[in-house]
Amino acid sequence: MVSGAGSPDADDNPSTDIPSIDHVGAVILAGGLARRMEGRDKGLIELSGKPMVQWVLEKLRPQAGSVVINANRNQQRYAAFGVPVIADALEGHLGPLAGLAAALGELDTDYVFMCPCDSPFIPADMISKLFQSLVSAGATIAVARDADRVQPVFLLVHRRCEPSLQEFLSSGQRKIDRWFLQLDVVQTDFSDYPEAFRNINTEEERQSAEELIG
Repeated sequence: MVSGAGSPDADDNPSTDIPSIDHVGAVILAGGLARRMEGRDKGLIELSGKPMVQWVLEKLRPQAGSVVINANRNQQRYAAFGVPVIADALEGHLGPLAGLAAALGELDTDYVFMCPCDSPFIPADMISKLFQSLVSAGATIAVARDADRVQPVFLLVHRRCEPSLQEFLSSGQRKIDRWFLQLDVVQTDFSDYPEAFRNINTEEERQSAEELIG
């Protein structure tokens, strides 16, 4: 198990300031099949000279005490980035929630943040903003939204959500928002970050992201 630093329970930490990063873990989701990229492992596709997962990892390391990569293939290549690599515990490529469930089993932090491996423009304060809205609302999940809609693969969860998640997956369901709408969830506004949720599913989108990076 990847450890934080003896993190207190959130009920004992009512401050709306971001806690010590040792209390927050993060999982980068790289376990998908990438059908729109012809099955290529998206996290390992280069963007301006660096694999996409590296862009995300560099954004998350200052924000979280522990980071893991959820990958179901090329695990040795992902391990070269210097963080633990974990596979889905459930078979069948059940999607992002399976990666979150694996991370909750691996990390011992009070909070776990998840995001995809193909979103290189994550804000430097994404986790702190999610945390602040979660605590202010007395919620157990904070999910990001842009100016138009919820972005369900960018969320922060308290680990007390783990039993509900396991039950949801065991029932054969996988849709993220159908799960978290059963719980105490708050939406966090990131409309001032128009590029935050730009992800890369096609070669054209990869080229467009490279132009944005310059």
